[in-house]
Amino acid sequence: MVTTSTGDAQPPRAPLGSWPTPLEPMPRLARALGLGADDLWVKRDDLIGLGGGGNKVRKLEWTCGAALAEGATVLVTTGAPQSNHARLTAAAGARLGLDVVLVLAGDSGSSESGNLTLDGLFGARVVWAGEGGKDEIAATARHVAGTLRDRGAVPALIPFGGSSALGARGYVECGKELLTQVPDVASVVVALGSGGTMAGLVGSLGPERVLGVHCGAVTEPARVVSDLVSGLSGTHCPPESLRIRLDQVGAGYPVLTEPVMTALTLAARTEGMVLDPIYTGRAMAGLTAAVRAGEITPGRRTVFLHSGGLPGLFGHPPTLARAAAELAVDGDPLSIRGI
Repeated sequence: MVTTSTGDAQPPRAPLGSWPTPLEPMPRLARALGLGADDLWVKRDDLIGLGGGGNKVRKLEWTCGAALAEGATVLVTTGAPQSNHARLTAAAGARLGLDVVLVLAGDSGSSESGNLTLDGLFGARVVWAGEGGKDEIAATARHVAGTLRDRGAVPALIPFGGSSALGARGYVECGKELLTQVPDVASVVVALGSGGTMAGLVGSLGPERVLGVHCGAVTEPARVVSDLVSGLSGTHCPPESLRIRLDQVGAGYPVLTEPVMTALTLAARTEGMVLDPIYTGRAMAGLTAAVRAGEITPGRRTVFLHSGGLPGLFGHPPTLARAAAELAVDGDPLSIRGI
């Protein structure tokens, strides 16, 4: 089924999620960071029901809506082996009755468990594109789409990360949700991966209220987000107007850093909230750094956008090993706090 959002002039939209997602307080984490108990809230886009949840569902409502309107029978998209976007494209295809082919970086056996397990469960087919860059992977995806077309299918190419001006509309809508839930929001902190989530939020909230934390998925994050915002609004968004932290990439996109491990542990032990090591963990580490730098201050309402990614945690062996090691750090299973 395809719907339109607000009038016939709007692009078609495929209903995939339940809206609005919850907004919850995080008082213990806020105090641990040096903020007031009512200063920090979390927007739970990890609780979107489809396929394990996450921010890509909002984008896929628009990109899949366009695909259905064009008569598509198969979705083709790209990503890393543990791509949350690939996993949710597979889930969206299952929900909408479309076949899905995922063109993933690397080779068979280069990753396992986590999102890849769910890709298979949802019935997606994987084409391994080798170790080339994004341009080579995109070329492989176009070749796959051409082969499918020659065989009589109607393929639709879904952009990397779901991030296009069309997909970013999902986060324009999210920004509007936030303004109804917390009208006095001063900052929204979000992981900056392929750029569409931040761009949509900037489109509805303005650049001054959105802090993106670069995760290393693109090489020029400010330019990428600027181009997406400009595509949404039709007016130029200067890259220098954007609030972006570049200090949490560390040794690279797939590599766990100490600030991220600290952020994962702090969120889990203060709020029982699970983050992932690639996106939301970096966003939380960036939030921590922003508080220390005085960029985010007590007395002003901050929202952390939880963009999902839990399955990816189980496909990241270094993080799993570090978490398991915490079970008996001092060798005494009865070393309880307060005793």
